[in-house]
Amino acid sequence: MKTTVENSQVVMEHGAGLIKRHRRRVLTFSLLFGLLFAGILASVSIGQFHISVSEVYYGILDYFGWTSTEVDPMVTATLWNIRLPRVFLGILVGAALAVSGAIMQAIFANPLAEPGIIGVSSGAAVGAAITIVFAPYALAGFAVPVAAFVTGLLTSFLVYLLSLSAGKTEPLTLVLTGIAVTAVAGAVTSVATYLAPMVARDQIVFWQMGSLNGASWMQVKVVGLVVLVGLVLSLIIASRLDILALGDQAAGHIGINVQLLRTVAIVIVSLLTAAAVAYAGVIAFVGLIVPHVLRLAIGPVNKYLIPASLFGGALLLTISDLLARNLIAFADLPIGIFTALIGGPLFFVLLRSNLRGIRKVA
Repeated sequence: MKTTVENSQVVMEHGAGLIKRHRRRVLTFSLLFGLLFAGILASVSIGQFHISVSEVYYGILDYFGWTSTEVDPMVTATLWNIRLPRVFLGILVGAALAVSGAIMQAIFANPLAEPGIIGVSSGAAVGAAITIVFAPYALAGFAVPVAAFVTGLLTSFLVYLLSLSAGKTEPLTLVLTGIAVTAVAGAVTSVATYLAPMVARDQIVFWQMGSLNGASWMQVKVVGLVVLVGLVLSLIIASRLDILALGDQAAGHIGINVQLLRTVAIVIVSLLTAAAVAYAGVIAFVGLIVPHVLRLAIGPVNKYLIPASLFGGALLLTISDLLARNLIAFADLPIGIFTALIGGPLFFVLLRSNLRGIRKVA
C-alpha cells in the first residue's frame, strides 16, 4: 500500500514538472515573439528619418498597392530600400549564428561551445581581407561575400579533416585543431591588413567588427536560401542531438551513428555561419550567449532549444542593430560591439551564478 502511494506521488510530481516546463516554454516563446515583433517595429521606425507606426503600416500597404491612402514616397522608399532589408538580414544572421551555437553546444556537450571553434569565422575573415586588398570590385561587387563564404566553409572542412584519426574525430581533437587553424587564419588576416592601403585597411577592420550597413534584398535572398536549408536540417537532427548527451558509447548502443551525426552537424553549422558572416562580417557572442540563456529558461531539449535560439538570435541582432544605428547621430557603429557589450556581461553573470550553484551542491 505504501509503495502504491509513493508511486502515485512520483507520478504526480513528474506530471507537475512536465506542466511547469510546458508553461515555461510557452512563456519563453511568447516573450521572444512579442519582443522580436516590437524590436522589428522599433527598428523600421527609429532612425535619422523617423517613421511613425501608422506610416510603417501604410507604407507597407502602399508598396503592394493595397491602400488608397496617400503615403509620402520617402517613407515607402526608406522602408523598402533601406530599413526592411537591413532588419530581415539581421534576423537571418542572428538566427543562423544562434542555431549554430545551439548545435555546437549539443555535439560537444559543452555550454561554452560556439561556431568559431571550427574556424568558420576566422576562415571567412581571411577570404574577405585578401579580397578587399586585391580584388574588392570583382564579381560585380560580390567578391568579398563570396570569398568570405567559400573560405569559411573550406576552413571548417580543413579543421575537420585535420582532426580525423583512424576515420574518426574526437571533440577535444576538433577543438584543439580549430584553435590552431584559427590562429593561422588570424595571422594571414593580419598580414593582409598590414599590406593593405589605408582605405582597404579600414574596410577590413570594420568588416571584422560586423555590420549590416548596405543590406539589400539580394543579400536577404541569398543568405535566406542558405539559412533556410540549414535551419530545416538542424530541426531534422534536433532529437538525435539530444542522445549525444548520453556519451558517444551509449549513443552508439542505441543505434546512433555518432560520427555521421557529428559530421552532418558540423556541415550544417559551417553553412549557417558562413552564410551569416559573408555579408555581415564577424559578429561575436550570439552563438554562445543565446543558446546558453535559453537553455536555462526552457531546458536542453533541442527540438525546443533550436527554434527558441532562432528567435533569440534574431531578437539580439535586431536590438543590437537598432543601437548601432541610433546611439550616435549620423553614425553607423559596428554591430559586433553591441553583441559583445550585451553578451559579455550577461554571460559573466550567468557563469558566476552557475558557479555559486555548483558550490552549494558541493
